[in-house]
Amino acid sequence: MKLQGSRVLAFVDDEFEDLEMWYPVLRLREEGAEVVVAGPKAKTVYHGKYGVPLQADIAFEEADSEEYDGLYVPGGWAPDKLRRYAPVLQLTKNFHAASKPIGQICHAGWVLISAKIVDGYTMTSTPGIRDDLENAGAAWVDEEVVVDRNIVSGRRPPDLPAFMREFISLLAARK
Repeated sequence: MKLQGSRVLAFVDDEFEDLEMWYPVLRLREEGAEVVVAGPKAKTVYHGKYGVPLQADIAFEEADSEEYDGLYVPGGWAPDKLRRYAPVLQLTKNFHAASKPIGQICHAGWVLISAKIVDGYTMTSTPGIRDDLENAGAAWVDEEVVVDRNIVSGRRPPDLPAFMREFISLLAARK
């Protein structure tokens, strides 16, 4: 278990991409990490695009980036909501300032764009937000996973195995 003793914060809101939320959460737990899910409200159930539920453990305001080893942001339509919450943007900036691993896939790049942390990074995403990433200063590439310093980015659900290998590897390297 590569991540025994690690803690990862994961953001949630309604309309997350079900596979892009559950696959990473389960893989991180399989590797021994504690995954704490933060949403707009604690102990509230949020639903994915296909109806799969996930309950938030805590509210965004309750999270302290210093208590976690990494951050995970799922894709789907949730990132368009997540990027509107000031605590989400501040937490993302804090993880980035501490050079802690940040995993993001598909549309999750929107959160990092709104946190203003992508300038000068090479990243991937769903092609639908390519222009957004480039306009924010990132170099966009069409690859299943890209690791640039502390940010691991992926395109879409079929890329999850490669994406999670790299995210887990980056988290393990910090131990």
